Amino acid sequence: MAKTRFVKSVIATAAKTEVQMPWSRGARRAAMIARRKTVEILPQVRSA
Repeated sequence: MAKTRFVKSVIATAAKTEVQMPWSRGARRAAMIARRKTVEILPQVRSA
């Protein structure tokens, strides 16, 4: 019975815990996309 209660508590904790993953959508990703868009807008100068 103690094992069942432990497993249930682990599952409940895992379900309510949100860990921020590096690839998740957040401020860092928004900044990266904004930088990419500014590069696309600027005209590219070609050299000889």
